[in-house]
Amino acid sequence: MICDVPAEAATITESPPSSAPAPGVGLWPRVAFTAARGFCWGFAVCFSLRGLYLFGQFFGTLEWLINYKRRRRFARRLRQLWGEKLTAGQRLRQSRRFFMRSRCDKIFYLILDKLPREKVLARFHVRGGELMDRAMERGRGCFVAMSHHGAQHLSAMLMALRGYRVAGVRDRNEGGVRRYVRTLHDRRHPELGAMRVLFADAYPRDIYRCFRENYALGAALDAQQPRGERKRTVRVKLFGQERDFLVGTLQIALRCGAAIVQGFVISQKNFHYRLDLLGPLADGSEVTESPQTLGSVMQAYADNIERYVRQYPCHVSRV
Repeated sequence: MICDVPAEAATITESPPSSAPAPGVGLWPRVAFTAARGFCWGFAVCFSLRGLYLFGQFFGTLEWLINYKRRRRFARRLRQLWGEKLTAGQRLRQSRRFFMRSRCDKIFYLILDKLPREKVLARFHVRGGELMDRAMERGRGCFVAMSHHGAQHLSAMLMALRGYRVAGVRDRNEGGVRRYVRTLHDRRHPELGAMRVLFADAYPRDIYRCFRENYALGAALDAQQPRGERKRTVRVKLFGQERDFLVGTLQIALRCGAAIVQGFVISQKNFHYRLDLLGPLADGSEVTESPQTLGSVMQAYADNIERYVRQYPCHVSRV
């Protein structure tokens, strides 16, 4: 998802993997999103992107003051992860940062297609890109294990804008804003045709094909809702508690010999974003999916989540 695919590996010898069509949104949500998008873009034209970012922080603070139910949910989430290690004042500060960050992320996502490509890419930074370089040079693809931490939905779109061949696995019931923005990008950025969106409840043959054709494929493995009896999970320890994480896509990556890295998207000031790549959790040299391999990879994945949540509590996105 990060580096250029070598020319010899980029040749498609079969029909390209099918991508889920961008589902539309209803009339009134579309009107509301269009109005909000127009206002944000007009504000940016008049006061610059930095001014829009400051407005997003101000608006997020108002939401924090008014939306006490969501504020309580975030505080409850922090207690689940941290126990009583955070004081009441620290929880309040982190919840306010959460509201400001999430509001600014939504604003940037809403106007992303209207910004010049060079300006967008100048605001996106990558750490650990050499991990992706080595993985893609092998020609077996790369699996980027994401999590519900930060604006993960931005990473694949920004990589596709750079011309990289990426794919993502996600739930079918994605939010209205994402559906709306995706339809805009499908029309305005034909280069995003290189980005494939696959649904988690679909048949896995397209995932196999993506790895065979040297795609970088990302998916979040930390889903906690039950997905049916056929969805295999592995139990890990996270914040002192046992959790069951999905491993279906990970199993496919191991079968295909794809390297496995872990990614975190960090929101920074003035609409700058950083993608941290960690690993490799598995280098793909051994094509195996033994219980020992799955357990060690998933526990390393959980340990990294714990480390990043402790470092960036306001980036928790499952609230």
